Amino acid sequence: QERAGVADEASRVGRIVGGRLSANVARFLAERDLAVMGAADAAGRVWASPLAGPPGFLTPIAEDVVRVAVSPPSEDPLAAALAADGTAVGMLAIDLATRRRLRVNGRARAIPAWEGLGGFDVETREVYGNCQQYIHARESRHAEDGITGSAPSSLLPHGNALSADQRRWIETADTLFIASLHPERGADASHRGGRPGFVRVVDASTLELPDYPGNRMFNTLGNLAAHPAAGLLFLDFADGSVLQLTGEATILWDAASLGAWPGAERAVRFHVAEVVERRRALPLRWELRERSPLTPPVR
Repeated sequence: QERAGVADEASRVGRIVGGRLSANVARFLAERDLAVMGAADAAGRVWASPLAGPPGFLTPIAEDVVRVAVSPPSEDPLAAALAADGTAVGMLAIDLATRRRLRVNGRARAIPAWEGLGGFDVETREVYGNCQQYIHARESRHAEDGITGSAPSSLLPHGNALSADQRRWIETADTLFIASLHPERGADASHRGGRPGFVRVVDASTLELPDYPGNRMFNTLGNLAAHPAAGLLFLDFADGSVLQLTGEATILWDAASLGAWPGAERAVRFHVAEVVERRRALPLRWELRERSPLTPPVR
């Protein structure tokens, strides 16, 4: 915030951050069918993982606890971390149809075995909403192909470089999710949107993405400045496939590096360490209704 010259503005905006779940927040969570979790695995690699379920799978059970009634499948990189007690997590609950989103950061808590339930709890520390900027409106529907979200998806071989198909996927994407982690303050998950092609594939192991103006709090960039480990998540909205990347990110402060992104204030260079692709992994499909009118053009 200081480097960007917006410390005073960020201080004012930061007053929206609380630790409790209001009635409106609880209602918003209970209506969602999609959330993105950010956390680190046992090796310290940061990942962003999607969780999908029928409305009600996110249920506030106390003013500082959200019960998440689904668990990621075993092939998800965060399956073990989210099942462990005390893992620092960042959760982004998002309604693509109305462009609303909510961040809930805290720690995962294992549900006592005697309750006989799947999933995990999130003990909240930070709860706050974000603006609608750069979110493309999409309507969700349940898949008609029998995918329920609990059955194993088609897991492609892991690698440390993007395949030609994965590069094309990223080059045509208009949305991604990014997970980051601060060594002392915990994890975070955030949304990034732009015109198709806003993520630049430099080579098979390097991506660059713009940082457009936001709420000036720099939750993600602040984490990356302190700890470069990060995870990226791309969704195939047409068939529910998932592309997860983990690696390290560098902030590009030099305006000369932003020629491809009119309107961007900074950029992030992401170095891929591992790639996980899961075909038809989610029980939801989305149809694009309207692109965000705020996304700048891409050169």
